[in-house]
Amino acid sequence: IIAAGTGEFEAGISKDGQTREHALLAYTLGVKQLIVAINKMDTTKWSEARFSEIIKETSSFIKKVGYNPKHVPFVPISGFNGDNMIEASPNCPWYKGWEKETKAKATGKTLLEAIDAIDPPSRPTDKPLRLPLQDVY
Repeated sequence: IIAAGTGEFEAGISKDGQTREHALLAYTLGVKQLIVAINKMDTTKWSEARFSEIIKETSSFIKKVGYNPKHVPFVPISGFNGDNMIEASPNCPWYKGWEKETKAKATGKTLLEAIDAIDPPSRPTDKPLRLPLQDVY
């Protein structure tokens, strides 16, 4: 979840920002699929320019981390108003939807559709359990 508000996005994507940290942690922990929900779009009056700017910067960063931006759906949402969460919102007529270019190509408009488009991971049930440790307490 990325906040679209002026100053909020910039703080999260900055050198020591939480957005960067979370993307790096997710990749390091083996998360293979990612959805980027750009929240608080209502505070930017559903600005297409702001949405495009956030996609450009975020795509550049997640590519450096190891994700392919073409496999990542970017969804503009307003959690407060429920826009684009379950049903497509009339507040962003410019938004044509997301496209995920993987083996099974997927498209949609809402966050729920992006979640439903995630490929279930394979479960290595035939292998021993391995847990990474960060520290001993």
